[in-house]
Amino acid sequence: MTVNPFHLAFPVRDLEETRNFYKDLLGCKEGRETKDWLDLDFFGHQIVAHVRPDEIPKAKTGDVDGDQVPVPHFGAVLDWDEWHALAEKLEKAGVEFVLKPRIRFEGKPGEQGTFFLFDPSGNALEFKTFKDMSNLFALQ
Repeated sequence: MTVNPFHLAFPVRDLEETRNFYKDLLGCKEGRETKDWLDLDFFGHQIVAHVRPDEIPKAKTGDVDGDQVPVPHFGAVLDWDEWHALAEKLEKAGVEFVLKPRIRFEGKPGEQGTFFLFDPSGNALEFKTFKDMSNLFALQ
């Protein structure tokens, strides 16, 4: 399956703290920028952080497999080893997880590793993995 990159523009409070989080902590590469926005390579996808502090949504929660997950959120689906390496890196860095790394839907077709965290502006992020990527859109 070939996947084209998606594009997401989202609000942030401050470009420097955003750069530090996405580049230094998550390992995203920087692209174009102005004083008001910054392009980032988010695991092969283009995300653009726009300084719009008044437009940052307050995440609420929704029930998913017994967890209260923040909504709205965005994130990336990583391969199994990359997901585990990122989770370990974030744990070592002392990142506060909204939902700690765990396996969800165990024994079901959609079994997946997942964790959630907030960026410095309060945007919720989810990182997922599947041992078998063909289960990405599997029915429960």
